[in-house]
Amino acid sequence: MSSNPLFKEQYETEVLDSAGYALIVWNDEVNTFDHVINCLVEICGHTLLQAEQCAWIIHNNGKYAVKSGSYEDMEPICTALCEKGLSAQLEVQ
Repeated sequence: MSSNPLFKEQYETEVLDSAGYALIVWNDEVNTFDHVINCLVEICGHTLLQAEQCAWIIHNNGKYAVKSGSYEDMEPICTALCEKGLSAQLEVQ
């Protein structure tokens, strides 16, 4: 590896950019199962069965990674879920 600090910074940036992101949805006491399911179908593109399973996992475990991918793909989905009132965030995998 090069001792050039610019190389190190570029390498670290490339590794971070290529890392996958998990879209985490958190359980709350506000949203109904139907609302969560509808959001996952509409926004995440889940099938009804996938969305129902995710909703149960979120309910039982407190959170669940409902989708994963690049930051560019996950960020707008995360924002849309938050705009619908869900508690969602991105985490580096």
